Amino acid sequence: MSILFSPLTLRGLTARNRLWVAPMCQYSAADGIPQEWHHMHLAQFASGGAGIVMAEATAVSAEARISPEDTGLWNDAQRDAWAPIVAAIRERGALAGVQLAHAGRKASTWSPFSGHRGSVPPDQGGWGTVAPSAVAYDGFAEPVELGAAAIDAIVRDFAAAAVRAVQAGFQVIEIHAAHGYLLHQFLSPLSNLRSDDYGGSLENRARLLLRIVDAVRDAAPDAALFVRFSASDWADGGWDVEETATVARWAAERGADFFDISSGGLVAHQRIVTGPGYQVGFAAEVRRRADVLVSAVGQITEASQAEQLLAAGDADAVMAAREWLRDPHFALRAASELGADIDYWPKQYLRARLA
Repeated sequence: MSILFSPLTLRGLTARNRLWVAPMCQYSAADGIPQEWHHMHLAQFASGGAGIVMAEATAVSAEARISPEDTGLWNDAQRDAWAPIVAAIRERGALAGVQLAHAGRKASTWSPFSGHRGSVPPDQGGWGTVAPSAVAYDGFAEPVELGAAAIDAIVRDFAAAAVRAVQAGFQVIEIHAAHGYLLHQFLSPLSNLRSDDYGGSLENRARLLLRIVDAVRDAAPDAALFVRFSASDWADGGWDVEETATVARWAAERGADFFDISSGGLVAHQRIVTGPGYQVGFAAEVRRRADVLVSAVGQITEASQAEQLLAAGDADAVMAAREWLRDPHFALRAASELGADIDYWPKQYLRARLA
């Protein structure tokens, strides 16, 4: 019996397996509105057997976007454009998820397709950025330090986006607190130099995230609620796996159901050592320390590799990214390789099923 192809139930929602699609920015939206590309991109993974399909980092306000081409959920037009995409995912048997995000000091940047790097100038469609402290990411524009009223507004933005997500049909909501974006910036002492209620101690640095967990849980009581963490800054004096586990436990006590464990992205001087499954140890440590459900991510490309890490108790699910781009039917292929008997092969593709 394959663990990878066993179901997992979260808040009354059952993912048909534990091989899921990680959120991957497409930098292809117009005014925050997802396009036909997003429909094709996401629906194919559901046809390919994914248990959960997580849509990309989706901004909770216009100012929260990583780039001008990011998707959003800050208005009803965006919600309505997401609805048929979500329906297509669900009709193909996967749970539909969305990652709600605020980029903070890493907002208003050029997309990777532009040929440019760094902040987009205001006269070319960029905007001013915000952060816990007025400390720029290397090579980016200096952000404005957030005041109390602006922090309150961001909490409201996450809650409002969560409401729209549910209205669009999303069943899973992930709060993005990783990869150097705003909530990660608050968590890490390398980017949070505040001396008020949002800085200094771990409790204070986690305050904004926990307020958002509360707000999103209240706004979407029936959704499965994920939090994505970077479990290490890969830099001296930065956020680490022990702090990640502590805050994950606090978030679970407030209603978060699951934790998506990645790493890095906060500072340009990070020193990451990569390799197959290089982040799995972080997931295992958070799972053990916090006694919470977690997914592992990071160069997980083989069915046997994914099966083995679940069997070892390192994680409860696998989030893959690039392998889904290489093969949108990764789950169907993995099931055949593992000899898992699944009943959700599309009938149109049965002729390609391996014996």
